[in-house]
Amino acid sequence: MTRNAKINALLLLAVAALAVLPLVLGLGDHKEEPFAGADAEAETAITEIEPDYEPWFSPLYEPPSGEIESALFAMQAALGAGVLAYYFGVRRGRRQGEERAAAALRDAPEGD
Repeated sequence: MTRNAKINALLLLAVAALAVLPLVLGLGDHKEEPFAGADAEAETAITEIEPDYEPWFSPLYEPPSGEIESALFAMQAALGAGVLAYYFGVRRGRRQGEERAAAALRDAPEGD
């Protein structure tokens, strides 16, 4: 196993541990909705501090259910990951192309 493969395996194991450990340790057992989003947590905290608070803005689109909201969020995350993967792929391809061009120039005969 190469060094890069070992690093990738360790990173994958760390990500899996970050996803599974909260569930195994029961970190959200004392809450009604253990893994609610930050927006819901913030709304709860604000209404506890200031019960008469009214938001300045309202959402442009309110999904009809939590499942649709989760699906839209997942789609947004996948699109962002795709854009980042494309960007890093293009950068790597350009770097490899430059390295090949430099190697071809080095290996070319002097008379050409």
